[in-house]
Amino acid sequence: MKPALLIIDIQNKFFARNAVTTDSLNNAIEYISTAIELFRERNLPIIAIQHQNKEAGLVPGSRDFDLPESVKLRDSDIKILKTYGDAFNKTNLATQLHSLDIDTVIISGFCAEFCVNATGIGAENNDIVPIVLKGALASGHPERIALIEEINDIISIGALKAALTPAE
Repeated sequence: MKPALLIIDIQNKFFARNAVTTDSLNNAIEYISTAIELFRERNLPIIAIQHQNKEAGLVPGSRDFDLPESVKLRDSDIKILKTYGDAFNKTNLATQLHSLDIDTVIISGFCAEFCVNATGIGAENNDIVPIVLKGALASGHPERIALIEEINDIISIGALKAALTPAE
């Protein structure tokens, strides 16, 4: 397994929706932050995917479009801009992953039942194994997170760490 971490649509705009969404995003960021550290330690790719939509105010360079400061990305991390739920649709995500010999994506982000789920299907359609990071999904409807975790392959932070630890 050679994985990349996908961080989908963790953008400032979505924190303003309602308290349930904000709490869900903040909880997911705790797991995402741990995964970012793990992927950095292993020199594995971290990919931030951001939804752009002029009508919704999601415009590159705007505060709403940006990720919160609590998500510690670096300039060297890959950034993908998307206009569809599926981050593979009409982007160069598959090309970038294949060029890095990535065969698995560890998926995290918002919104579990929409963009996260669509991107998981998109990964499969591009011959990439999608695995959802348990605890790292957000939604305005927490019960939908459980559904997405139920219908997808999932991995916990602990299991991910063990899977990515080189054999001695």
